[in-house]
Amino acid sequence: MLKSVNRKKVAMTGNEIMAEAMRQINPDTVCAYPITPQTAIVQNFSQYVADGDVDTEFVTVESEHSAMSAAVGAAAAGARSMTATAANGLALMWEILYIAASTRLPIVMPVVNRALSAPINIHCDHSDTMGARDSGWIQLYCENSQEVYDNAIQAVRIAEHENVRLPIMVNLDGFIISHAVENIEMMSDEAVQDFIGEFKPDFSLLDAENPVTVGPVALQDFYFEFKKQQIEAANQVPEVVKNVGREFKAETGRNYGLFEKHKMDDADIGVVVLGSTAGTAKHAVEKLRNEGVKAGLLKLRLFRPFPANEIAEVLSDLKAVAVMDRSDTFSTTGGPIFSDVKGALYHINPNVNLVNYVYGLGGRDINEEDICSVYKDLISIAKVDKVESPVNYLGIRE
Repeated sequence: MLKSVNRKKVAMTGNEIMAEAMRQINPDTVCAYPITPQTAIVQNFSQYVADGDVDTEFVTVESEHSAMSAAVGAAAAGARSMTATAANGLALMWEILYIAASTRLPIVMPVVNRALSAPINIHCDHSDTMGARDSGWIQLYCENSQEVYDNAIQAVRIAEHENVRLPIMVNLDGFIISHAVENIEMMSDEAVQDFIGEFKPDFSLLDAENPVTVGPVALQDFYFEFKKQQIEAANQVPEVVKNVGREFKAETGRNYGLFEKHKMDDADIGVVVLGSTAGTAKHAVEKLRNEGVKAGLLKLRLFRPFPANEIAEVLSDLKAVAVMDRSDTFSTTGGPIFSDVKGALYHINPNVNLVNYVYGLGGRDINEEDICSVYKDLISIAKVDKVESPVNYLGIRE
């Protein structure tokens, strides 16, 4: 039986519903700077601050580097701290991302995915957050605005869990989600507050009775041990994500885990994808199923830390798998998701026919026909049991 009886449906953009989630979370501080296509999140939230709808201290800064620096200072002082950014703004935070993670500060940051310059492009791909994938932040990716709202609320619990204490990014595709209006079911303000609870920091710079030092020098005699503690915290994340997801399902009826399997139980071929493209891919799967093709889809939700064993178990018996990346590593060996999936399968079944498709850079459209063409390639690969071209670029002009 669902706990929350005071639920309502609204029609909002992804940015608007993220701002609404932040209003319900009511963080102690939001330190932010505008950047397209994220601006509406902090703009809307600043209106809540001005109207007295939240108790938040809203800190306006001169850059994203300063926004993350202020968020770090607030979190170190014991505050529930949030910010938001996109693309070049995330890149400008680069130095401080590592400090936030290594200092074990549970900052929650929505990131509206956008291509990195140059040339200048304000539309969606995942080059921004994929570039930051190894900065020590937890990363959740959203398929639609409902997931934006749900993930934002769960992110607070995940980041602040006593076994984790790591910052977290909630990622939504620029314009595709951030500016599109969808129907969303919201929890009541009271239910959100009950779900996230009160933040109880382990340490606070403002606790004069128990003084602490944050971010001191740690040279070769201690630095390694600090990193190992951070790795141990990351190891706890998948189980915490699953547990928080189970509690959220009891509250709302909406189910969240590390990933979502769509028609994978009896699939012969499958595609791995994250973000808004998963919605289009589901339609492609249904179309192919009606044609008698045993197609499946694995939609990633948690990308960092990467749940390698769980993903490999799902994919290990398929005849052919395509991994779709909306960014490239420029390593000439494929996109970031492809590299991780390939590494995960190595220890369980290295013989799976695995192929990569880089797509949608700079916001280029991806449609059902494009994804169906990927599945048709997989059918051919499964027949010959061989991958001729491991890395491919989908939808590019020759």
